[in-house]
Amino acid sequence: MANHNIAIIVGSLRDGSINRKVARSMCALHDRLDCEIVEIGDLPLYNPDLDGKDPPASWSRFRDAVRGAEGVLFVTPEYNRSMPGALKNAIDVGSRPYGKSVFAKKPAAIVTVSPGAIGGFGANHALRQCAVFLDMPVMQQPEAYLGQVAEDAFGDDGLLKDGPLKDLVAKLSAAFGDWVDLIKAGRAKLLGDSSGSEG
Repeated sequence: MANHNIAIIVGSLRDGSINRKVARSMCALHDRLDCEIVEIGDLPLYNPDLDGKDPPASWSRFRDAVRGAEGVLFVTPEYNRSMPGALKNAIDVGSRPYGKSVFAKKPAAIVTVSPGAIGGFGANHALRQCAVFLDMPVMQQPEAYLGQVAEDAFGDDGLLKDGPLKDLVAKLSAAFGDWVDLIKAGRAKLLGDSSGSEG
């Protein structure tokens, strides 16, 4: 099977973010996921007045990167029982102008990572609610609320050390690869059936 081109959107802008490290680890643990972290820290707040013939260059860069991906991996912390503002803004930028969303139909996975006990549960479900409107088929199982993640879980290379967390992230990575395969195969079958239908 061919590799999948995956856009990673990390909700944390912090240098040394544990979410970014988990995202990188998730891709390193699956040899069929070709991943690119699509940066969101330079995106101006979405304003429809700016979205004409000459939108901000960072908006175009972000949209092009997500549009070219076969799937999207969201990895984010939780802020105030929801997703960080930078991530919500990136979703707004990518989903507009109305009818030209770069997210529609792309298979997605949502992983929330936190040093706290509940593993970003609120952010995970807030993001899932957005994904419904974005028309993104989101991997349902295994759920990915990674709690009590400490800095010492990672090695000098920024990737997860051997242990239960790395094993879990490897399972998530494999499941996401299978999910992208499933959605792509289902879409291909649907389009094939539709093209052969006489109505």
